[in-house]
Amino acid sequence: MSVRHALLALLTEGPKYGLQLRQEFESRTGEVWPLNVGQVYLTLQRLERDELIESGGGDRDGPQKSFRITAAGADELATWLRTPPDLASPPRDELVIKVLVALRLPGVDVPGLLQAHRRHVVQLMQRYTHMKAEAAADDLSLSLVADAELFRLESVVRWLDAAEVRLSRRPADDTATRNTEAQPAPIPLEAQA
Repeated sequence: MSVRHALLALLTEGPKYGLQLRQEFESRTGEVWPLNVGQVYLTLQRLERDELIESGGGDRDGPQKSFRITAAGADELATWLRTPPDLASPPRDELVIKVLVALRLPGVDVPGLLQAHRRHVVQLMQRYTHMKAEAAADDLSLSLVADAELFRLESVVRWLDAAEVRLSRRPADDTATRNTEAQPAPIPLEAQA
């Protein structure tokens, strides 16, 4: 997520203070992505350094500085909005890495591991479904964020299902299977988390 560009977008509405930007960012993203105030001010410093925003008002002893977008900042934001994100390279997915590692570790109950992760993802889906149901009907931002997360989590469940099917079809002489023969008892799921 580009905090940099989100702050530029908020500044297109007019000058704002750092804390105001943080609060508006969180409220407009359905408060799903909390933002550290230090991150806001560091980002604002970099945007100012790059001449994409400028500050006004306030001094070291006086009221807070307000920030406003520059023409260069508006151009940067417009370019970012039109540029598709890089989806060609798959992200490093921690869950995929865990499963790949577990396949090679002796004594790991991989089907149990898949089930534990599936339960966790389903709980997250229930939380987003509940959040969406409780949101005000006119809270478009929260609805869009909840939908995006539900679709993402649904794809994780689908991947876990596919992994389970592949695991069940694995030949008996698979290297990972041989590595688990005559090994210590499986590692409990609690220790794997």
